[in-house]
Amino acid sequence: MKVFKIVMLSIFAVVIIIPLMAVVFTTFKSTSEVFSNILGVPEAFRFDNYVNIFVDQPMARYFMNSVIVTLFSVSLTVFFSSLIAYAITRMLGWIGVVFFSLFTLGMMVPAQVNMIPLYQLVYDLGLTNSLLGLILVNISVTMPVAIFIMSGFMKSIPKSLFEAAKIDGATEWAMYRRVAIPLSVPSIAATAIFLFVMHWNDLLYPLLFITQNQYKTLPLALLEFQGEYATNYPLLFTGVLIASAPMVVAYIFLQRYFVAGVTAGSVKG
Repeated sequence: MKVFKIVMLSIFAVVIIIPLMAVVFTTFKSTSEVFSNILGVPEAFRFDNYVNIFVDQPMARYFMNSVIVTLFSVSLTVFFSSLIAYAITRMLGWIGVVFFSLFTLGMMVPAQVNMIPLYQLVYDLGLTNSLLGLILVNISVTMPVAIFIMSGFMKSIPKSLFEAAKIDGATEWAMYRRVAIPLSVPSIAATAIFLFVMHWNDLLYPLLFITQNQYKTLPLALLEFQGEYATNYPLLFTGVLIASAPMVVAYIFLQRYFVAGVTAGSVKG
């Protein structure tokens, strides 16, 4: 069984590594070299694609747009979701169950179902082609997931801690800030990581609400390298590699929070 596991893991590693290396090698090739030698090592490691993608394309602007949208979407979603999760866990009896169920119902509705009414709402508010519109949409559609994870974790906090704080004269805001939040740091960090991956890779909503180049995010900007009859694979793969770099760095330094996120919402109150 041990040998079987090693063999299967080795096969899985090869399946992952080969396409990854192909993407990395393509970023150092020209278009003609890509088609003549798809999986091979480039003849010379040229950094022209990395230079051209910032010179010929406003990649810095696209990158900054993604940073702004992701940063504000994640931070505001975590803040409001933590407040709601705390309120739900403090509610007694069936009231807390009802509110928790109402928020988690949002996880059952596919994003594609809401596209037309959501676009109409954003259009009526005059928030199309704006980063603010994207941020507000991101917050609204991902709050159910964040509330589900954090409320499940906060329910595991012993009620005696809140009772002791209340005896000492702490208000609800003080108990939220000094008891619930410090003890929920693993859950909050895991939620923030999940939201970061979702927002950073999101293509649906930028594609739906953004048409002007100055407001495009990285996933939407990468579509510019793919035409109807031809695709600039070297620049496309270079953009993909640049867009993936923040997620790779986040995973390297925050691996343990990914594991915590798997079980953070599994505790039932």
